Amino acid sequence: MRNGKTVWLPYRPSQIHGLPDGLSYAYWDGSGHLPGDPGDVGFLVGPPVPGAERVLAEVLPRMRRLEVLQLLSSGHDHMTPLLGTLPPGTRLATGRGVHREATAELAVTLLLALCRGLDRFGAGQAAGEWRPEFRSTLVGKRVLVIGYGAVGSSVAARLGAFRCEAVLVARTARTTPAGPVYGTEDLPGLLPTADAVVLCAPLTDQTRGMFGAEALARLKDGALLVNVARGELVDTGALVHEVRAGRLRAALDVTEPEPLPSGHPLWRLPGVLITPHVAAFTDAFSPMSAHFLGQQLRRYRRGEELENVVVTTTQTASGAEAA
Repeated sequence: MRNGKTVWLPYRPSQIHGLPDGLSYAYWDGSGHLPGDPGDVGFLVGPPVPGAERVLAEVLPRMRRLEVLQLLSSGHDHMTPLLGTLPPGTRLATGRGVHREATAELAVTLLLALCRGLDRFGAGQAAGEWRPEFRSTLVGKRVLVIGYGAVGSSVAARLGAFRCEAVLVARTARTTPAGPVYGTEDLPGLLPTADAVVLCAPLTDQTRGMFGAEALARLKDGALLVNVARGELVDTGALVHEVRAGRLRAALDVTEPEPLPSGHPLWRLPGVLITPHVAAFTDAFSPMSAHFLGQQLRRYRRGEELENVVVTTTQTASGAEAA
């Protein structure tokens, strides 16, 4: 260690079981005064709050002994502009897996809500109108799960209970105990066969805008799109066009832009169901993330390889980094 004995946590140390001895712990949730000198911090856990990158932008340049920046989000794209402020050799790790169950639960909830027309029935309730409708079901439907990581695999496992066919798609084709996984190069042929698509893929240069006008046009009339990944995976204008035309319906926990402006057409577009990026905001988040942090810090104290390291910086303020 570079003298990385000081750890800043967004939880009180008493809330995390099994914290290793030999480290100094301080509580910092991103608000209020700093609990000490940022220059002493070796392991920082980013506050799990919206807009945390703005808070971190003020403190990271002062953390010249930082060894680990641990996020509790599954993705790290929002941190890319700050990588150049980290000391060389700093490891950036994510909370991949911490949110898998809660996010998969919401993904299937949104898919079922679209399928059974809960958005329309909710509107009817708000208007005090009793309007029975014939709706579809997931039974016998073909659902593409895009992204076969922690969340995607959990979504696919849950879909099995609904007697639908879950088709798994990831960056590269492979065979798994759950069945074959298709590569993204297979999407043009798979999309016209899908009754629904659930997006669980991380945001990368390859996935950004992957569901643009061309991909959306390949979906059959009446297909459903659920996005619990990142809003940037979908071309918002193209999606609005397809939904407005009555061809597609969508349930979105993430949007582009985000937060979604109050006057944006997605808010009032029939056929769109929106939740405000709340997949991980459940009562399971704190205990699961605290358990993960306890394990991660024990690895750190023993000098072992950390989980979910996605970037290790190689230069200072120039902004260069290596994964």
